[in-house]
Amino acid sequence: MRTRFIATTSDLLDQDPRTALVLADISSASFAPAATRHPDRVRNLGIREQLMVGVAGGLALTGLRPIAHSYATFAVDRVYEQLKLDLDHQGVGAVLVSVGASYDGSEYGYTHFSPGDVALLDTLTDWTVHVPGHPDEVERLLRAAVARDDRTYLRLSAQPNHLPRAEDGRLQVVHRGSAGVPVVVAVGPVLSPVLHAIGGLDVTVAYTHTPRPFDAAGLRALAGRDVVLVEPYLAGTSSRVVAEALTDLPHRLLALGVGRADLRRYGSPGDHAKWHGLDPAGLRRSLVRFLR
Repeated sequence: MRTRFIATTSDLLDQDPRTALVLADISSASFAPAATRHPDRVRNLGIREQLMVGVAGGLALTGLRPIAHSYATFAVDRVYEQLKLDLDHQGVGAVLVSVGASYDGSEYGYTHFSPGDVALLDTLTDWTVHVPGHPDEVERLLRAAVARDDRTYLRLSAQPNHLPRAEDGRLQVVHRGSAGVPVVVAVGPVLSPVLHAIGGLDVTVAYTHTPRPFDAAGLRALAGRDVVLVEPYLAGTSSRVVAEALTDLPHRLLALGVGRADLRRYGSPGDHAKWHGLDPAGLRRSLVRFLR
């Protein structure tokens, strides 16, 4: 996903004079050719993520469409106040692109974890959030985001699904069960483990790479009595929007994702998925307990 982002952004800088890129050292070497071609619209500010967002807000005020990029923990957690003031409060847009996801950088320790990034953005105003599940989804989402003027967060991961899905932000049914059976909503790169986990279970699985704005109408059209929400970040992040979508319909909700406890462990991303119950075996255990 990161490679596709770099290639697409470099093309956009060549093709669209409104596009600008602001970096805080992360991926700066990969963007060196683009910086040479467009020194006026590519800025590497060093390890100054707060300044990165402030500069992006200033560029947006001049009419440019800035892309700001870093690890999720530096692009959201560290600079929350600048997102609130320099983008939200000023009423300007930017495209914030992160790598690292919840624990892709687990070998670097907890400083590089960001399971709460989407939950933090939920406290701000009118953010579009894209969580692609495959590299082939990245280019289309990025180009569409740059063509808009809103505040968009594109959350990239190194743990992709096997296949690309979804042409738009609506829920896409990828496995259909019987009428009225539980609906499992899989967000971004958790779809493949979900599909591995449901063997022999009568459920419907729906996928989205755009949890904000959430496809409430699509969920209402699918929902039976039970809904299982599986997200690759903090468990329960989208519980509110699911509850709002089904506020007048009796339902049960199981929210699965990264747990709130600090495990104080290193390990690989696969290890962390297992520890948080987001591997196929863990997901199946949770699904079976809930459905019983």
